[in-house]
Amino acid sequence: MRYAQGGGLTDAERAARERIRQQAVERFEGGEQNREIAAALRVSVRSVERWRRQWREGGAAGVASKGSPGRPKLSDAQIGRLERELERGPLAHGWQDQRWTLARVKTLIGRLFHVSYTVEGTWVLLKRHGWSWQQPARRAIERDDAAVEFVEEGHVVAGKSAAAARDAWLVFEDEAGQSMRPPRARTWGRIGCTPVVRVRGRGSGRVSMAGLSCYKTGKRSRMFYSFHVYHGRKSEKKGLTWQDYRDLLIRAHIQLGGPIVLVWDNLRAHLMPPMQEFIQASKDWLTVFQLPSYAPDLNPQEGIWSLVKRTIGNLAADLDQLARAVRRSLKKIQYRPHLIDACLATTGLIMDG
Repeated sequence: MRYAQGGGLTDAERAARERIRQQAVERFEGGEQNREIAAALRVSVRSVERWRRQWREGGAAGVASKGSPGRPKLSDAQIGRLERELERGPLAHGWQDQRWTLARVKTLIGRLFHVSYTVEGTWVLLKRHGWSWQQPARRAIERDDAAVEFVEEGHVVAGKSAAAARDAWLVFEDEAGQSMRPPRARTWGRIGCTPVVRVRGRGSGRVSMAGLSCYKTGKRSRMFYSFHVYHGRKSEKKGLTWQDYRDLLIRAHIQLGGPIVLVWDNLRAHLMPPMQEFIQASKDWLTVFQLPSYAPDLNPQEGIWSLVKRTIGNLAADLDQLARAVRRSLKKIQYRPHLIDACLATTGLIMDG
């Protein structure tokens, strides 16, 4: 007979289970057969066989239940300490953002008590003690710490026609900005008590990004990006210029080693006369398709920004730390072509060889 965590039974039901085992012992001593005992007690024959074996080896005490093998590994005092440490937040324990994940809670338990839990066991432990997966609230603080709000600039892509040149790379372009307030990400918190993410209520810094998602049948998908950090100083450029987009395209062309069919939106920098002159002068390797005004669901680069946003949720950082975190996230995506492919799949567009 198998029982769930804690037996899955009330105290009265566990007592009834023990009475059944003791009745089985009495019938063993009376010389009854296993099948007769199983039928009388309404249990399986296999359970009776196991009880009889335990009875022969250890007597009546050997048949008594040992309790659930999955019973909690932490005492009440340890659980109380764990909850206090969780309420202090991930920042107090060395993590960069303010998001408790199961993996982090598992690591914290190991650090505090030198006890090993699985991720699934950590989930059960938190649920049992009144914690749930929640969306936190934001609250401004007075210090100059920074944290980020991911502001997506959704840009339309409907570029099925861009696959006209078979030997060309199909490239989707999009831009995004990250301000000094963090996107909210779910974290573990006590049920009925919304977690609060401490963020800075002021700060003029911003991270601007432009990205290219590149696809070609039979080739590994690629992603290139351009990056600019605006510190809010006078005479400092606030974002990416048309020269930055031009340089990004040239770099992608050199790295890809082939012609490009570019799909992008009607951003002002894309339509500036110098950019149009560059496009005309690069007709031998660059074909551009302008898209409708707004359709982020058709742009795989939007999926890249979503992945970046997920990695910096609840991030408590100054501008330089934010820039490093965003750059690190983009760098990781570059080495994971399956993620870039997945972003194309979510748009519903199909690469026709």
